[in-house]
Amino acid sequence: MKRIFTNGYLLLLLIMLYAPIIIIAIFSFTESPVLGNWTGFSTDLYANLFSGGVNNSLIDAIKNTFIIALTAATASTLLGTIAAIGINDLRYGKRRVMNFVNNIPILNPDIITGISLFLLFVSLGISQGYTTVILAHIAFCTPYVVLSVMPRLMQMNPNIYEAALDLGATPYQAIRRVILPEIRPGMISGFILAFTLSIDDFAVTIFTNGTDGLQTLSTYIYADARKGGLTPELRALSTIILVVVLLLLLIVNIRSRRQARRAEALSQSNNPRRR
Repeated sequence: MKRIFTNGYLLLLLIMLYAPIIIIAIFSFTESPVLGNWTGFSTDLYANLFSGGVNNSLIDAIKNTFIIALTAATASTLLGTIAAIGINDLRYGKRRVMNFVNNIPILNPDIITGISLFLLFVSLGISQGYTTVILAHIAFCTPYVVLSVMPRLMQMNPNIYEAALDLGATPYQAIRRVILPEIRPGMISGFILAFTLSIDDFAVTIFTNGTDGLQTLSTYIYADARKGGLTPELRALSTIILVVVLLLLLIVNIRSRRQARRAEALSQSNNPRRR
């Protein structure tokens, strides 16, 4: 009975999590403007996305979302990697303090972060728009990149950097040729996480996008829902984003497994055989 209850609870939880996503994906293949009303199989919603059959505001929101997400993810990956390397090089006490400071923005509610950044930009007299949204997303995503890169640094041999210096490498060469290849999986995971968080973010964006009409997908969906309904093409767009994210996760996991198998095979080949 305990096993049946546990499996049933897990199944119910998975249904609650994934049923709305599956429903949106299914009804993205019908042109009915109302979700839940099946009017026959059709790919018109996908065709409208790629042929310009939707309003310009949605197209602009999609472009803004991906430009901001790519820029913020790239910058936060660079800054987060540098910060993680610096934190890992600290002594134990200082490292704990810096890890605690890095975790504060992650645990802090998004709305508090958005209000804080809004007040900061207003106090500095910075006009809100593209620049403030990108800066806000970089500040919001960088701690997650640090959190993704730190485990790879902790698993790495701490003497490998000094060994590279002893062999004649400059600090820049040691970082580029020794440390970065070791932590590359963490950097990729951090980039994907930052990219996903930037696309998904609403609270920080709504407080920093200003009044010039800059919209991302999250703010567009919010404004569209307040009008009494959602644009049908959003179902197709949500399905495409879901498939792309799943493919990226599969690729990252497959590469991580292959690298783990290669490392295990290499370690076994280096060990002396027992007679």
